Amino acid sequence: MGKIKLFNGQEAEIADGLTFGEAVKIAFPEVAKKTLAVEYGKVYDLSTVVLSAGDAVLKPLTFEEDKGKEVFWHSSAHVLAQAVKRLYPKAQLTFGPVVKSGPGFFYYDIFLEDKITEADFAAIENEMHKIVSENHSVVRKVLSREEAIREFRNMGEEFKIRIIEELPEGEEISVYSQGDFQDLCRGPHVSSTGRLGFFKLTAVAGAYWKGDTSNPMLQRLYGVSFPDKKDLKNYLNAIEEAKKRDHRKIGKEMDLFSFQDEGPGFPFFHGKGMVIYNLLTDYIRKECLERGYSEIRTPTILSDELWVRSGHYANFKENMYFTTIDEKGYAVKPMNCPGSILIYKNSPKSYRDLPIRVAEMGSVHRHELSGVLHGLFRVRAFTQDDAHIYCEPSDLQKEIEAAIKFVVDVYRKFGFEKVKIFIATRPEKALGSAEVWEKATSALVDSLKNMNLDYKIKEGEGAFYGPKIEFNIEDALQRNWQLGTIQVDFSMPERFEMEYTGSDGQKHRPVMIHRAILGSFERFMGILIEHYEGKLPLWLAPVQVSVMTVLPEDVPVSYAHDIAGVLRGKGFRVEENYEADKIGYKIREWNQKKINYAIIIGKNEADARQISVRKRGEADTVTLSLNEFIQKLHDEMNG
Repeated sequence: MGKIKLFNGQEAEIADGLTFGEAVKIAFPEVAKKTLAVEYGKVYDLSTVVLSAGDAVLKPLTFEEDKGKEVFWHSSAHVLAQAVKRLYPKAQLTFGPVVKSGPGFFYYDIFLEDKITEADFAAIENEMHKIVSENHSVVRKVLSREEAIREFRNMGEEFKIRIIEELPEGEEISVYSQGDFQDLCRGPHVSSTGRLGFFKLTAVAGAYWKGDTSNPMLQRLYGVSFPDKKDLKNYLNAIEEAKKRDHRKIGKEMDLFSFQDEGPGFPFFHGKGMVIYNLLTDYIRKECLERGYSEIRTPTILSDELWVRSGHYANFKENMYFTTIDEKGYAVKPMNCPGSILIYKNSPKSYRDLPIRVAEMGSVHRHELSGVLHGLFRVRAFTQDDAHIYCEPSDLQKEIEAAIKFVVDVYRKFGFEKVKIFIATRPEKALGSAEVWEKATSALVDSLKNMNLDYKIKEGEGAFYGPKIEFNIEDALQRNWQLGTIQVDFSMPERFEMEYTGSDGQKHRPVMIHRAILGSFERFMGILIEHYEGKLPLWLAPVQVSVMTVLPEDVPVSYAHDIAGVLRGKGFRVEENYEADKIGYKIREWNQKKINYAIIIGKNEADARQISVRKRGEADTVTLSLNEFIQKLHDEMNG
């Protein structure tokens, strides 16, 4: 075959007929044993014969790479399915993908009349480990449509037959076998089950076939897996820590929000929760105004015709709510951008007006299946810190770079220093030509390069109207959360015939940038609660100070009440506790509520006109004057 390019800039001589696994042993002997698959233009099994791929470069994929993890977890899903089939021969298989969120790294949807519960997990895990120890070779073969249907009919796999029948004519159909098990799959997979390591099933849930409630209900088994037992143990320990930080549990303890049967998926914010919500809103609003944004507000319900024109009806209809008003169709907005466009079009625009930056704390509604709802992380109604920037093409890169800086500055404010950046490219369902998409993607790439920021590519994961930069933050448990996005959009201005008069006196199309930083206030609040374990920074805490007395009969409550009044007058959020409980009980209650400071007033403090102060997380109490304490609070707020 000759020389092939390697990702490290070198070349390797590869003979005809060698597999990628053999090529890795020649080109990368130091990682050959750890290599799970290779990337060579796309991801291939190690058993695939090396083929000519133009300018492609060969890269071995280990568990350290994201794409290597995906191969590992996809193969783990097959082992899960094989184990289930051994224990439940009547089970029928559907899909078993790798997932980016949820209670596991992979799942398999199974149709089975017997109900699988967590009590069954140990038996399934044991069978999975047995399959690994048997070290079955994983073999890929290509079948014709007729052969595939015949094989899966003999196996009684009706759902697999449905999948095959719905495949486009001429599409290659491949199956992977390992020992006594065979599955319909595009792959790629590890070379043998012995390459896989240690498993833990994490959840079982209901899921409808293809997400349609009119279809049969399936059982979705979630799992995690690692090559090393120690890594699995560390992960499970982190999960236990995450349970302690569960925002739903802490939210209830701190009386922040709730969910009611009368509105599943629709959060109810309590008084203290609204303090946090409003502080987030006020902060983002202030930052936007300082950066030249004006704030707008658009209606929640808008005509069907608008959503058809924007492309949302064709690409997002299944996630939208609809209603009829005066015998005409309307939709509850799932996104804010079309309303913003209507405001832009409300009056003529000149190049002198551009760039126009508009922000909207816009409430949107999206229909999510009940099975995926998860506290504040996945809801049906939420508020986005949306913004739309309309500019001339010549200003595009400058506006993108300003938006990137804005995003990073905000994350640092909340204590998120580690930010991973991705560019999500054109998906299968997309508006606009490939040329326009390439132009938009290049603008994002060039901006990140100019700012010397590292990024990775997410192929095919852009929005239907344009590519986007995605920002991922890392929390205290080293979990990654996808938050902000910056999207370049040439399609919407074209669809809505948006115009401005250029310096040449001619009409031109503006470029539209969609920008969100927190993403949704609800989800961001949930992330903050878990990141800080409810122990929010002073400026963001719903209650900052608890004023309590030792015993009311020994202390003039009026003095404690006056202290609380002065603090409120200075703008601090204060709770008072003058109940006849012992001070030890009051301190425990204060700790449980995760309030930043406690002021303890006893007879000595009242006589000396001073206060005793304890900071959350500290055992010592210090005596201060009220003015000293107020200055301490101001310093912490401004630090």
